[in-house]
Amino acid sequence: MKKLLAASAATIVLAMSSPALAQDRAERAENAFAELVEGRVAGEPTTCISTFISHRLRVVENVGLAYERGDTLWVARARNPQNLTNWDIPIIERYGSQLCRHDVTRTIDRSTGIFSGVLFLDDWVPYTEAEDFEG
Repeated sequence: MKKLLAASAATIVLAMSSPALAQDRAERAENAFAELVEGRVAGEPTTCISTFISHRLRVVENVGLAYERGDTLWVARARNPQNLTNWDIPIIERYGSQLCRHDVTRTIDRSTGIFSGVLFLDDWVPYTEAEDFEG
C-alpha cells in the first residue's frame, strides 16, 4: 500500500510539473531566439528564400530553422517547436531551387540517424542588422 501511495504521489508531482517544465523550456527557447536576433530588425515575411550554400541552414532549438546569407538572418518558426532539438538534422525535399515553407521537412536524430519528426514551418522572416542613425 505504501508503494502504491508513493507511486501515485510521484505521478501527481510529475503531472503537475510537466506544464511548468514545458513553459520553462519555451521561455528558454524564446530567450535564445531573442539573443539570436538581438540588434536585428524583422522584415516582411516571405514564403520562399533563395539558398546557395545549404550548410548555413541550422536548427534553432524549440524555435525553427535559420539560414544566414550576408547581413540577413532568415528564420522560419516551426508550428510544433517543442519537438525540435539541437540533435535534429533537417531533411528537406525541395520542389524547386528555393527553400519554401511548404517543402516537406522531416528531421533525423544526429546521434542515431533515426527519424525524429516532421516540421511544419511558417513563412521565412528576414532579420537584418539595425543601423544606428544619429539625428
